[in-house]
Amino acid sequence: MTRILIGVIGLGLLASNFATRLYSFGPGSAWSNEHTDPQSDLSALPVLALFRAASLNASLYTVLYIALMALAVLVVLGWRTRAILFMYGALWVSFIEANDLLGDQGDNMYRIILILLLFTQSSAVLSLDARRRSKAVAAARRTWVRGKNTSLRELSNLLHNLALVVLACQVFFVYVSGALYKTAGLPWQNGTAIYDPLATDRFGSWPWISELLTANASMVAVLTWSSILLQLAFPFMLLSAPTRRFALVGIWCFHVGIGVLMGLPWFSLTMIAVDFIFVRDVSWLTLNRRIRATARHVRCRVVAE
Repeated sequence: MTRILIGVIGLGLLASNFATRLYSFGPGSAWSNEHTDPQSDLSALPVLALFRAASLNASLYTVLYIALMALAVLVVLGWRTRAILFMYGALWVSFIEANDLLGDQGDNMYRIILILLLFTQSSAVLSLDARRRSKAVAAARRTWVRGKNTSLRELSNLLHNLALVVLACQVFFVYVSGALYKTAGLPWQNGTAIYDPLATDRFGSWPWISELLTANASMVAVLTWSSILLQLAFPFMLLSAPTRRFALVGIWCFHVGIGVLMGLPWFSLTMIAVDFIFVRDVSWLTLNRRIRATARHVRCRVVAE
C-alpha cells in the first residue's frame, strides 16, 4: 500500500503541474539561474542532471516529464518494481532539484521512502510482479532452484525487515523531533499556533473551514496541544493494539487536516503512505473482505432491482 500510494502521489503531483511545467521547471524558470548555477549539489551530479539539462528545451523537457509520469504508473502497478523504483527515484530527484525554490520538506521524506522501498518486498502482493511470480511457482519448486531461491529469499527478507525498521525510525524521528521543536515556540505553548497559518492567504486554502475551526479559542488550544501530544506519544502508542489504532487514525486525521486546510496534499499523503507500514496484514485482509462483501451486496441489489 505504501508503494501504491507513493506512485499515486508522484503521478498526482506531476499531473497537477503539467499545465505549468514549462513555467515552473522548464524554459520559463530560467530566471532562477538553476540551469547555470544549480543551488542543489544533487542536481549537479551527471546522473541527476537530466531535467536540469533539458530545462531550456521545451520539447525535450516534456518528453522527460511524460516519461516520469509513465514510471509513476509502473510503480503503482508494481511491474519490475526494484528496477523501476531505481529509475523513478533518480528521475524524480532530478525533476525536483531542477528548481530548488519550489521544493519542500515533503520532497525530502518522499525520496527517503523511495530509497528504502528499493530494499523492501513492496511488490509481494497487489502487483504485476506478484502475478508473474505466481505463474513461475512450478519451475521454482525444483530442488536446485529451491535451494538457490531460499538463500536469496533469506537475504531479501533481511533487507526488507531492516528497511522497515529504518523507515519506522525515520517516522519516529520526524514526529518526535517536530513535537519537541514545537514545544520551544511561544505560540505552541500558548495554544494559538494553528491559528496563524490558517488565517493567512498562503496556507488558508479553505477560509470558511479555517474560520469555523478557529472561531473558538478553546478549540484552537485543544487542536494545537493535541497535535503536539499525538506526535510525541506516537512511537509509544504503537506498542499495543488499542492505542495503535487510536494513534494511526489520529495521525491520519492530523495529516488530512494539514493537506486540506493548509493546501499541502502531497506532503500529507507522503506521511500517510509511510504510516501504512504500521498497519498489520490482517487489517488489510479484513478491509479487503469487507470491500468485497460490500461490492457483492451492491451487485445483488442492482440485479434484484
